[in-house]
Amino acid sequence: MKIKNKKRIKNIGLLGGSFDPPHKGHVAISTKAKEKFKLDFIIWAITKKNPFKKKHSLTLTQRIKLSKKITKFKKFIKINYYEDKIKSNKTNDLINHLKKENSINIFLIIGADNLIKFHKWHKWKLISQKCNILVFDRLGYKLKALKSIAFKDLKQKNLRFINFKKVNISSSKLRKI
Repeated sequence: MKIKNKKRIKNIGLLGGSFDPPHKGHVAISTKAKEKFKLDFIIWAITKKNPFKKKHSLTLTQRIKLSKKITKFKKFIKINYYEDKIKSNKTNDLINHLKKENSINIFLIIGADNLIKFHKWHKWKLISQKCNILVFDRLGYKLKALKSIAFKDLKQKNLRFINFKKVNISSSKLRKI
């Protein structure tokens, strides 16, 4: 009897955002997610415009260039801009696009600050059905995140809080420097 080799389904991380600017905190959570969940690689999906932010201090081209520079020695991190290709900046649409082209398990990587407003994301409940959500704590956000609408509604189904040594840095702090 001949047994067919099944092609292994890849586990990929998806960290979306404006990366304005990208920093070592983004690299740290990407590295931790890769190690802890044995991810094959992580996509940094850079958005042209974050719907929850008024404006960006850097252009899209600058943010992509800086992201590539900061991840130069982290070959498992792939920098990409999908919005022109998929005609959308919605996470749900990106997940659909990635799953359509590949047999993959997606691990959506977000900060605790994003979980607080996750219920405002386009089709947020569908996102939670299509992928695992990895929530990385950020200083001062865990309590609010645990009380959030999304956390209570999802009841931790496909949602995990990740404990790790926090990096006390954020893009908003860097923009103020």
